[in-house]
Amino acid sequence: MFSIKNLLKVTFILFILSSIAVYGLYLSMRSDLPDVESLKDLQWQTPLQIYSKDRLLISQFGEKKRIPLTLDEVPQQLIDALLATEDDRFYMHFGVDPIGLGRAVLAKLMGQDKGGASTITMQVARNFFLTREVTYTRKIREIFLSFHIEHLLTKDEILMLYINKIPLGHRSFGFGAAAQVYYGKNLNQLDLAQIAVLAGLPKAPSTLNPIRSPERAKARRSVVLSRMLVSGYITQQQYLLARNAPITGKRHGAEIELSAPYVAEMAHQEVLERYGKDKVYTEGYKVFTTITAKLQTAAEQALVNNLLSYDQRHGYRGPITSIRPQANGSHSDKSLTQPLSHDELDAALDKAVHYQMLEPAVVVALEDKSVSIHLRNNVTATINWDGLSWARPYINDQKQGLPPKATHDILKFGDVILVQKMNDGEYRLAQLPTASAAIVSLSPDDGAIKAAVGGFSFEQSQFNRVTQAKRQVGSNIKPFIYSAALDNGFTLASLVNDAPINQWDKSSGVVWRPKNSPETYVGPLRVRLALAQSKNVIAVRLLKSIGVNETVNHLTKFGFKDSDLPRNESLALGSASLSPLEVATGFAAFANGGFLVKPYLIERIENSNGDIIYQANPALACDPCVDDEQVDESAVPSINTDDFFSSYGNTDTQTLATEDIDTVTAIKQAPRIISAQNAFLITQALNSAIWGADWSAKHGWQGTGWRARTLKRRDLSGKTGTTNEAKDAWFSGFSRRLVTTSWIGFDDPSHVLGRTVYNNNLGKNQTTGNEFGAKSAQPAWIDFMQVALEDIEEESFQPPVDMVSIRIDKETGKLTTKTDNSTEFEYFRYRNVPTEFVIEDTTREILSGGSVESEEELF
Repeated sequence: MFSIKNLLKVTFILFILSSIAVYGLYLSMRSDLPDVESLKDLQWQTPLQIYSKDRLLISQFGEKKRIPLTLDEVPQQLIDALLATEDDRFYMHFGVDPIGLGRAVLAKLMGQDKGGASTITMQVARNFFLTREVTYTRKIREIFLSFHIEHLLTKDEILMLYINKIPLGHRSFGFGAAAQVYYGKNLNQLDLAQIAVLAGLPKAPSTLNPIRSPERAKARRSVVLSRMLVSGYITQQQYLLARNAPITGKRHGAEIELSAPYVAEMAHQEVLERYGKDKVYTEGYKVFTTITAKLQTAAEQALVNNLLSYDQRHGYRGPITSIRPQANGSHSDKSLTQPLSHDELDAALDKAVHYQMLEPAVVVALEDKSVSIHLRNNVTATINWDGLSWARPYINDQKQGLPPKATHDILKFGDVILVQKMNDGEYRLAQLPTASAAIVSLSPDDGAIKAAVGGFSFEQSQFNRVTQAKRQVGSNIKPFIYSAALDNGFTLASLVNDAPINQWDKSSGVVWRPKNSPETYVGPLRVRLALAQSKNVIAVRLLKSIGVNETVNHLTKFGFKDSDLPRNESLALGSASLSPLEVATGFAAFANGGFLVKPYLIERIENSNGDIIYQANPALACDPCVDDEQVDESAVPSINTDDFFSSYGNTDTQTLATEDIDTVTAIKQAPRIISAQNAFLITQALNSAIWGADWSAKHGWQGTGWRARTLKRRDLSGKTGTTNEAKDAWFSGFSRRLVTTSWIGFDDPSHVLGRTVYNNNLGKNQTTGNEFGAKSAQPAWIDFMQVALEDIEEESFQPPVDMVSIRIDKETGKLTTKTDNSTEFEYFRYRNVPTEFVIEDTTREILSGGSVESEEELF
């Protein structure tokens, strides 16, 4: 007879045998089990994040989206939802839930495999160390790993591993990232209904997420809420409120706080070069750049507004497409009264691309002087005549059609267009500019890039014209030519003949006739005035006097590559091709007193723990520089990164151990490339390009950059630049503490900036005539500097030692005893002070002298 005693014996024997079998199985697998010790010092694979100097997120790079959280950052409702749904006995079991495991085994034997055996600890083991293959071997390994994990870590530590590791769809890992991806919020900002949606994702994140299937997400949310209610985590009222809430999840990117995509990509590429892909996309580096939100936003706004202004004065190229092209052709009243369906509108708007502040819209009704438009999200609006009247037809770069007289001259029913919402809330007809532009601003003291915009829209074109576009610089090269002249015996008072040139070119067999623009010639002219008025023929004469090789050698001191500088006299007219960043770097040497600073963008890099692993240490424009023993660290500006671009030389990479950061206080001096006196004299002449004018002279004049006077700053210097046929237009200018270069042109070299004629629909303050540097590029520079100079005190350029200011005769540049308006003060180096006084009927000593009335050879 089978007694209870025998039953106990059998049970005990079976238990011993099972234990021995399990232990034997464990011993056989132990060597293959991963080492769970790695969980104690876990480094989360988090994406690279790029920030502004003022700690605003610019961009994020990396395949896995993860925002690691600590326990106190996790809402209690999420913890309750996870326990109720995934493992309600988590804090009671030892890694494996015998009840749940037994229930799962029984269901398997009965052919009702519904899962449910995996605890949170087992899911951690699987997610960190195992695959998702469904085999008994994997399940056993998962159980053994769970025992190890429970022995190694506390329950709270295991829970946080789960919360930060679990894949939750759309490349989000962990609940911090999922909150951002699906709701665009921090986890602690979500309500119960949203938390329940996220808590339901671990079961099947690819099919239960609210983007892929709102219906399934809602059903799964109900399951989560029901279990929370049964477990006593929420009340009946909370349950009903959350269950009836709409599914609001949709796709969100990283919470970008500052739009600077070109800057982000510049920093991204540098970090890749510095550390490589494996580290950059997984170790959670935080890169802090040198740009600030105020200046970057101002630069982007200035560039976009200037491009739109240029583009619109050249005419309207028509709508993107039309929903009813056949109706537009017939002009029948019937076609204009048939309403567009919501499906037609939504389909058309979904296909159209949104650029910057330009958004797509569909014309749904036309009046004589206005149109009604339909935008995304069922928004409707009206464009009045003020927002339409500019849109005369574009014919080509040089020609526009007649101004429109009514709306029907511009648009038709069903046209898909781009519109711009203005500051006053009104809409304006717009179009995607075909021209391109770039603007870059940097500190002349250390090369820190303060703002950079490489095009109208990064979505439209990722080509960064700040660093990648090598364009002919036109007259922006002249300050460097004149700098070479000052090093070769010329002064700002030297006379050079402003007269036409005929020069036989033996190599080509033709006569070279460089001309001024405009083609006016005044005869003998002082060097200061020649640069201020951008006289082409005088630049050629100076280069010829110095020599091409000597000039090129001088220009390479400013960081320009020898290969970018043609070794012929066209160099004087700007045939060199340089990037806007290279041009701005060159101009910085004039602003800082003669030093070559290296532009840099990254100030520091932190790892995921907040430790600084890279700190920039740029060379400063100072002479002498403060000795590091004398440095008051609280007064020293923050140190930023070294050379950013390989074209500017090898960088002194400053990758540091954390403990070494505080020891780096030595100040590096930027190399001096020109004398302080040379830099000061060029700055003075460029100041005349803005503020210089003399209408009392025989040939009245004013500087080509006079439009910058609207800034009402006497401490500004600058230079316009326009290339042959106006394919490129430039303006580079600076104060003592900020250098900015603005460029505009076409990526397609077959286009020119062209010209425009007066539009009778617009007011008097419109830009017409030929496009050139002052009209096309300088407006963006002015708009940007208007904002940038708000935080920079006016600071005049101080004459260095070995300089003297002496009164000279305006006509001859010689000394004078007069004090009337025929004279003015000029700066000289002591060794170059003129010794001859002007006398009546003196013979002028002019470089390549001669009569202005007749054309002449160069010498």
